[in-house]
Amino acid sequence: MKQVTTYEHKKILVLGLAKSGVSAAALLHKLGAFVTVNDNKPLAENPEAQGLLEQGIKVVCGGHPVELMDEGFELVVKNPGIPYHNPMIVKAMEKQIPIITEVELAYQISEAPFIGITGTNGKTTTTTLVFEMLQASEKKPLIAGNIGTVASGVAQEAHPDNHIVIELSSFQLMGISAFRPKIAILTNLYEAHLDYHGTLNEYHHAKAKLTENQQESDYFIYNADQEKVVKIAQSSRAKLIPFSTKKPLERGAFVEDGWLFCNGEKVISLSEIALPGLHNLENILSAVAAAMLAGADRESIVHVLKTFTGVRHRLQYVEEVSGRKFYNDSKATNILATQKALSAFEAPVVLLAGGLDRGNSFDELIPTLKGVKGLVTFGQTAEKIEAAGREAGIKTIVRVDNVEKAVPEAFKLSDAGDVILLSPACASWDQYKTFEVRGDMFIEAVHKLK
Repeated sequence: MKQVTTYEHKKILVLGLAKSGVSAAALLHKLGAFVTVNDNKPLAENPEAQGLLEQGIKVVCGGHPVELMDEGFELVVKNPGIPYHNPMIVKAMEKQIPIITEVELAYQISEAPFIGITGTNGKTTTTTLVFEMLQASEKKPLIAGNIGTVASGVAQEAHPDNHIVIELSSFQLMGISAFRPKIAILTNLYEAHLDYHGTLNEYHHAKAKLTENQQESDYFIYNADQEKVVKIAQSSRAKLIPFSTKKPLERGAFVEDGWLFCNGEKVISLSEIALPGLHNLENILSAVAAAMLAGADRESIVHVLKTFTGVRHRLQYVEEVSGRKFYNDSKATNILATQKALSAFEAPVVLLAGGLDRGNSFDELIPTLKGVKGLVTFGQTAEKIEAAGREAGIKTIVRVDNVEKAVPEAFKLSDAGDVILLSPACASWDQYKTFEVRGDMFIEAVHKLK
């Protein structure tokens, strides 16, 4: 870990705990800052805050008192999930107090270079693929961010011969100032998180911050099939490495004649790749390009592509029960992700969908639903998804209370040879704390069928 003196004797507010807040507060305390932690959960119900209090860190719990911002803070480290219209953040901005997220701290103390990965979809799969390829090549990668360990925790243990492979959300990227990945990947851009960002332009601007600080000695890997991504690439100072599933390229990674190419060389036949779905081809292409830039060897890359079948909760194969194959795609929290999941299968599909109602319709899902054999809905959006299903011509539609009850109902609607797919097209927060919890409930219910 770099010996950073920037924060010595500075008064800093860590706003919102969870894993990133706990890590940031402890790190800043270690770096000599005067840290105050503010979290909404009452202290008696907040073991994380209690632990920080025992370390000698000031803790304010049970709400977010705006008057706290009058205590002369020089920096706010914000939990990524707290929106910028939060009264505490608004007050900080009025006072011109810098606001960062924990990933910025991680960058400032890290001795290792970063491989930063963002995009609307595919971040988790791409991050995991890059990590697995580097690990198979004995390149000592570390994994951080939304998967793996909190970035500032990983960065404290990193050495110059490591690579920190990190998945980054738009929420995290909004709070960077100096963060500069050696290798950056932008997988794709679609409409998402407008309830947080307000406009599509603001969302795109947040994603573009990934390459904002890159220089000529860095690399920006980008989706050459999307005009809005290409536009961001054109503003980058890094060396540009495109990837495409639709056309051959002079450099970068692409698909042609049933083969995956990178830097003009054949890497692997598409028929040998274990991970299903055309959408995953984008993730694979960008991961191969990044892994090669970071020193992975071709043999290790090929081995990973032949054996890697997906990450947990992202088109994850669970098991086969009485000839039905069950897939957990709980991480599909938007319509596009569900569209891509459905397009990955040729077998008849019984779809399980529903969740938090963000006010949108599901009309965009209708064309993809036309091949669905049966539909089981749950959650706040059940009625809206059923309307889309009827419009698509699905004859068998059943509504249940939750994912656990959806599994046996889907089994009843299916036959041997069918796929039963949980791909909700919605966030989980109406019924489940996280999409991981929702996916775990699905997996448990599948096991109970046996």
